[in-house]
Amino acid sequence: QVQLVESGGGLVQPGGSLRLSCAASGFGFYFHAINWFRQAPGKEREAVSCIDSNESSVNRTYYADFVKGRFTISRDNAKNTAYLQMNNLKPEDTAVYYCAAEKYYCRGSGSPRYWGQGIQVTVSS
Repeated sequence: QVQLVESGGGLVQPGGSLRLSCAASGFGFYFHAINWFRQAPGKEREAVSCIDSNESSVNRTYYADFVKGRFTISRDNAKNTAYLQMNNLKPEDTAVYYCAAEKYYCRGSGSPRYWGQGIQVTVSS
């Protein structure tokens, strides 16, 4: 069975940091680009970041403007795990965060093939 399981969320104070993990199984992680999305109550789902698969020597990354300079996406293919390092967190970062996989490359379509269940991140004092 295909699984994408997020972990590392929780409650953090403004200015703090969290590292989200996305553990993948049941499909060819190496051949998939990994996305992070988020959705807060009353808001549309937002694309946060994406990292290409490693079938190319050039590994491209994408960041939404509202996280540039604060968040870093990475992947460890040996562990079938992707990460989202989140620094200088703001209250407006509060949302459910989802990891999602699409074949080969980040397309910006918002329609990856596989999705995790999501994990809550709350930024509050």
